[in-house]
Amino acid sequence: MATGTTVVSVRVKPGSRKGPLVEVGDHGELTVYVPERAVDGKANDAVTRLLAEHLGVPRSQVALVGGATARIKRFRVG
Repeated sequence: MATGTTVVSVRVKPGSRKGPLVEVGDHGELTVYVPERAVDGKANDAVTRLLAEHLGVPRSQVALVGGATARIKRFRVG
């Protein structure tokens, strides 16, 4: 992994009426709610966009590195 990059684990709630929203838990864990369904990668794209916005980095700095079809996903930031 390149210097200046971080891997963040995120719990994803696709198809949520609550979203788009990023909640930070008591221990710093992130839960991302998106209205997009988990079809054709639409929820993953929405989570990537929302996570970049939440972290204040360009979308190009956020990449899905694990859990493409799982509820718990890992993103590389930086």
